[in-house]
Amino acid sequence: MSEAQDYKYIGQRTIRPDGFDKVTGRASYGADLSLPGMIWGKTLRSPHAHARITRLDTSKAEAMPGVLAVAVHSDFAAVSDEAIQAGEGSANLIDLASNILAKNKVLYHGHAVAAVAAKTEALAEQALALIEVEYEVLPPVMTALAAMAADAPVLHDDMFTTGLEETPDKASNIANRVEFKIGDVEAGFAEADVIVEGTYKTPTCHQGYIEPHACTVRYDEDGQSMIWCCTQGHFDVRTSTAKLLGMELSKLKVVASEIGGGFGGKTTVYQEPVALILSKKSGRPVKMVMDRDEVQLATGPTSASHNWVKIGARKDGTITAMQGKFIYEAGAFKGSPVMMGCMTAFTPYEVPNLYAEGFDVVVNKPKVAAYRAPGAPQGEFAAEMAVNELAAKLGMDPIELRLKNAAKEGTQTIYGPKFKRVGLVECLEAARDSEHYKAALAENQGRGVASGFWFNVGGQSSVVINMNPDGTGTIVEGSPDIGGSRASMQMMAAEELGIPLEKLKPIVADTEMLAYSQGTGGSRTTFATGMAVIEAAQDVVRQLKERAAALWNVTAEQVDYADGVAYNTAGEDKMTCAEICSKADRTGGQITGRGNINARGAGPSFAVHICDLEVDPETGKTDVIRYTAIQDAGKAIHPSYVEGQLQGGAVQGIGWALNEEYVYSPEGKLENMGFLDYRIPVASDLPMIDTVVIEVPNAFHPFGVRGVGESGIIPPLAAVGTAAANAIGTHVTELPLSPPRVLKLVQEKG
Repeated sequence: MSEAQDYKYIGQRTIRPDGFDKVTGRASYGADLSLPGMIWGKTLRSPHAHARITRLDTSKAEAMPGVLAVAVHSDFAAVSDEAIQAGEGSANLIDLASNILAKNKVLYHGHAVAAVAAKTEALAEQALALIEVEYEVLPPVMTALAAMAADAPVLHDDMFTTGLEETPDKASNIANRVEFKIGDVEAGFAEADVIVEGTYKTPTCHQGYIEPHACTVRYDEDGQSMIWCCTQGHFDVRTSTAKLLGMELSKLKVVASEIGGGFGGKTTVYQEPVALILSKKSGRPVKMVMDRDEVQLATGPTSASHNWVKIGARKDGTITAMQGKFIYEAGAFKGSPVMMGCMTAFTPYEVPNLYAEGFDVVVNKPKVAAYRAPGAPQGEFAAEMAVNELAAKLGMDPIELRLKNAAKEGTQTIYGPKFKRVGLVECLEAARDSEHYKAALAENQGRGVASGFWFNVGGQSSVVINMNPDGTGTIVEGSPDIGGSRASMQMMAAEELGIPLEKLKPIVADTEMLAYSQGTGGSRTTFATGMAVIEAAQDVVRQLKERAAALWNVTAEQVDYADGVAYNTAGEDKMTCAEICSKADRTGGQITGRGNINARGAGPSFAVHICDLEVDPETGKTDVIRYTAIQDAGKAIHPSYVEGQLQGGAVQGIGWALNEEYVYSPEGKLENMGFLDYRIPVASDLPMIDTVVIEVPNAFHPFGVRGVGESGIIPPLAAVGTAAANAIGTHVTELPLSPPRVLKLVQEKG
């Protein structure tokens, strides 16, 4: 693939196909569907963080006029200890069922205990108060370190630590241990002239999507069922729900509504199986919509972490060894992204000796879910803070230190493969040469830089392109559109077919209209679903050439196709795509192209961020005054949406670094459930996020695409943390840098 290749449609800033519906309010989101005879479902949630359910009596609620159904954990089918695809990872069916409706114990404040369906929302709320639950309250464990203590209350009596040399005979809150290594870190540290080490903490925080979880379901008399919901992966919703309820996949249709934000948090199920149980029992369609408190209480945030990192280097800045111990909270059920944290923390560096050890620990908080590059921000925060401290100790510029040790083509990663061509060096050089990096700072201001890495993934995608007799077409895909992917699919198909963008309409199909497609996550959509679009478009072109050949009575090999026109190389004949489609009835019927792939070769993505912030030494308030996000996109299919992804990731990372955290009482009750108390950044909090898009093509994609949705959230934690440390003149080891914490650092230094 030529880097200098010119494209007709790719790289343009086109209007997104779904834009008109969204700006006019016509787009239908999770809570927008209403069905005839529909009733409302509501959920009863635990007031305790850790308690045994000694009695659960729903009889009074069931007898209440207007109440048509009640659901409890025993309504689930007998699920097996099976792992299924769930977003960017997997989920255990037993744990999934117990998270959706508590079995014998509640394991976090807000854990669902039962649900009711009634004729109105008000009646459903009233019925919840009639459900009688008696609890034996148990002491909660709210941090990973507390949960790892020998005398800690154990959440699951049947959970034994995996990943150890010997299988333990005692249940533990440590679900799993993982390790990755290259070389000999002890030998590497022995070679070092300078060593830095430290412990770095990150909080529990939420994705903060604006739209709460919502679904409308219908269980029909013949067992055919429908779920309408806001999700990042409706095929995985179908799988999870069918497995939990003992249904065949063909009996369940899932329709993905438009989605008001997900960021990884809408890759699993919470209400959908419960609503279907209620619909089956009541014989009526059921709608369930969470309020904001429920979203914060009972949907997956990201892991809090407690990480230790040690780095050794020679005097010239050559890093000889990097080591880390990463402890991640999984929430109430196993499955934190600690493995990804171990795999990514040191990957921006080419270092001969690496060792990463990780622990997946359950605590009395909601089961974690994916959040943009799950696991990477926590681990790379620790590593990047330590790298910046190493630069200061060596008296080196932090970008020059990174350039000296940067991962590049041929670098051996800690998780296995060697890199093909990657763009980290180009990102670092762009940061070093930027006007931002050279600008002067004033008193009480600091600057920080940090790198970020994410693998990106491929996976299964299915696409059908149906051509119409007038030469227009419909792109039928299975990836919910979160960041403008409809536009990207339209542009790639138009490029292959050589016809104008407006001739192609992209739609997100339901699970009955298309073969399986993995969810929108892992920065896979433009890469993997894009490859399926390209394959389907190439299938259309092949058929267009065959149809033209049949009309001209020549072989398909004698037909060329370019810019939407077929040419007879054996004569003067030519026909446009539209003309061939108009005659398709004479050559075998209408033309449909298909792409069903399991994509491999997702190009790794690197980002480098620069943050300037100012600290008020009297109050501890911090203000980001300038910010630049630089990232390798491979090829920016739609530059505006690439820039938007970079800006969005930066803003969420800044929020994570400065404001966002779950605050719990000593009893384990969440105290900041709404957006007034759980403080996400708003526009007035931030400067314009400047972006620099680097394009180092991914050789495994026809147009060079690398996913861009995840790397951008990784560098802000350390870029902000280092900027604050430089502004204050002291070490920063814990996030968020809220005013009380910053003021304490200022006072301790003073």
